[in-house]
Amino acid sequence: MNEKAVLTNSADLSQPSEEVERLAHEVVGAALEVHRALGPGFLEPVYEEAMCVELGLRNIPYTYEETVEVDYKGHKVGGGRLDLRVGRDLVVELKAVATLLPIHTAQLLSYLKATGCVLGLLINFNTVVLRDGIKRVILSKIRPIAFIASSRLNEYHGYEPQ
Repeated sequence: MNEKAVLTNSADLSQPSEEVERLAHEVVGAALEVHRALGPGFLEPVYEEAMCVELGLRNIPYTYEETVEVDYKGHKVGGGRLDLRVGRDLVVELKAVATLLPIHTAQLLSYLKATGCVLGLLINFNTVVLRDGIKRVILSKIRPIAFIASSRLNEYHGYEPQ
């Protein structure tokens, strides 16, 4: 299995804090439990509600359907809705689709930019093995140079223009 490598100067990458990494680990555990119990095949709202139940049972702090405003040159031009915000610094976007598309990653990356969060999880419950449906997205301060295919939790370093 290949590990994803992003060829950049690691000092220039934004790195999630230990607390955010801990929360991400707990969210993945909760998602695995939801998927184990429900399996693939339901619509996204079923998994959203089940994740809220599971996060609550595990005493993991979260907000559901939080609205974020989009600012353009000092003007509010719209907004988005986060599926889950765990703690203050982790954005979780839930899907129940045949396959994750680049637009799903772009959506999560936009939410990271709008919230100032560094780490997001994109979780697709419509997979036989949930591990294949989990993607980590990290907001970087520089443009990645290259990517190598990943087998681990898919990890993507997005670019945030200066």
